[in-house]
Amino acid sequence: MTSPRTLQALARLAELTPRHIVAELDRYIVGQADAKKSVAIAMRNRWRRQRTAEAIREEISPNNIILVGPTGVGKTEIARRLAKLAGAPFIKVEASKFTEVGYVGRDVESMVRDLVESAVNMVRSEREAEVEDLAHDRVDDRLLDLLLPMPAESKGSKSPEAGSGDTPIFLVSSSGNVSQEVDVEKERYKRTRDKLKQLLLDGQLESREVEIEVSQSAPVFDMMIPQGAPEGMENFSDMLQDMLPKRTKKRQVKVSEARRILLEQELDKLIDDEDVTADALERVESMGIIFLDEIDKIAGVRGPAMGGPDISREGVQRDLLPIVEGSNVQTKYGMVKTDHVLFIAAGAFSVAKPSDLIPELQGRFPIRVELKPLTEGDFVRIMTEPENALTKQYAALVEADGAKLTFTTDGIAEIARIAAQVNDRMENIGARRLHTVMTTLLEEFLYELPDRGNGEIAVNAELVTERLKAIVEDEDLRRYIL
Repeated sequence: MTSPRTLQALARLAELTPRHIVAELDRYIVGQADAKKSVAIAMRNRWRRQRTAEAIREEISPNNIILVGPTGVGKTEIARRLAKLAGAPFIKVEASKFTEVGYVGRDVESMVRDLVESAVNMVRSEREAEVEDLAHDRVDDRLLDLLLPMPAESKGSKSPEAGSGDTPIFLVSSSGNVSQEVDVEKERYKRTRDKLKQLLLDGQLESREVEIEVSQSAPVFDMMIPQGAPEGMENFSDMLQDMLPKRTKKRQVKVSEARRILLEQELDKLIDDEDVTADALERVESMGIIFLDEIDKIAGVRGPAMGGPDISREGVQRDLLPIVEGSNVQTKYGMVKTDHVLFIAAGAFSVAKPSDLIPELQGRFPIRVELKPLTEGDFVRIMTEPENALTKQYAALVEADGAKLTFTTDGIAEIARIAAQVNDRMENIGARRLHTVMTTLLEEFLYELPDRGNGEIAVNAELVTERLKAIVEDEDLRRYIL
C-alpha cells in the first residue's frame, strides 16, 4: 500500500503535462526537442500508470530510453532537470565503472543502493523543512537554558518532593481580603529570560560561549573491510557503530556553533527515521530515475573475437539485465524492487553502436533518441536564453567584487564562432567548449578584479578577438589551452 506522502509526490506529477515538462526543460537546455519530448512522455506515463486499475498497474513497464549523441549536447542535463522537476530520486552513474561479477570493481547493484541513499537524503530534507520552525524554537529554548540557567530554588520547586511548588499560595489579610503571593524570584527570572531571548533572536549573543553535550564519534571500522569484499560487508561498519553504546561528552562552544549542533539534535528527535526510510523506498520503486552514462563504453564486439581488456564488457551488460528488467536488490534499508525504476542510458556511440549491445539489453531500452551536435547558432542561444546561462553566471561572479560585466551581441557571436571553430578543428566537446573559451577570455579580468575596483567590463567582438586571436591561430596553444 502506497503511503499518503508518496501519493502526494505522485499527485504533483498531474500538473506536469508533456508540454509543460518540455517548456520547463527549455528554460535551461537549448534545442534537443526530440529528447525532451521522449523524456516528457516517459515521466507523464509515471502518473498515468498510477491512474490505471490495480490489476494492470504492475504490468506496465517504464519506457527506458537511450540518448545517443556526442558529449556536451545536454544528455545528462536533460535527465537531471527532469528528476528535479518531478521531485524524483535521481542518481547518475557511469557504466564504465562497473565490472562483471568475479572482477575487482563495483557491481551493478550498487547503483540501486546509491539511488536509495539519494532518496533517503531527499525525503529527510523534506521532513526537515516541515519541522524546521519547531526545531528552531526548541533550539532557542535550549540556548536560553544554557545562557541563563534556572535558579536553584525554582528548580527545586518543580520537583515532586517540593509538594506545593506549582500550587499558587493565597494570603488573607486581617480585613478578609484575599491576594495571591507573587514569587519575586520567578518573576525576575522570567523578565531576564525574555530580554535575553530578544537579544538571542537579534543575533547579539552569537559570540557567547556555552557548554553543551555532543555525541562522541564511535571508532571507525572501515579499515577492517577488504577491497572487493562480498556484498553486505560494506555495511559492517554501520552495524558495529549501531551496536556500540552512545557516548556523549561536554564541549565549550560559541552560540553560533551550538545552534548548529542543537538543531541537528532536535531534528533527529522530531523526525522518525523508520518513516523516512519507508517513504524513500516507496519513492525509489515508483519514481526513481537512474541515468546510466557512457553505456557505449560497455558495448563491443560480441562472440569469439572478444578478448583482452574487453573481457568483462558483455558480462557487465548481462549483470545489468536483471536490474533493468526488474529484480529485488538488498540494501541496508531493506529490499528494493527495480521493476518500475526509469533507466535513461546515454552514450556518444562514436565507435560502437546501440546495436552492439547484447540483444537482451537492447530490448530493455526500446526508445532511442539521437541528439544533434551543437552549432554556432546553438552556442549563441546557450549564452543568452537559459536562466542559468554562462554569461549570467560570470556576471554574477564579477558583481560579487562590486564590478559589472556585460556582453554585447557581437561579443557573444564572436565567442560562439571561436567555440564552434575549435570544436571543428579539435575534439568536439559540445557546450563545454564555451567554458574553456570564457575562462581563457576572462582570466586576466578575474585575476585583477579585486585590485581594479568598481567599474564596467564590456565584452565585445573586438575584445574577444584581441584576447583569443593568438591562441586560436596557434594550434599547439589551442590544443592545450582550449
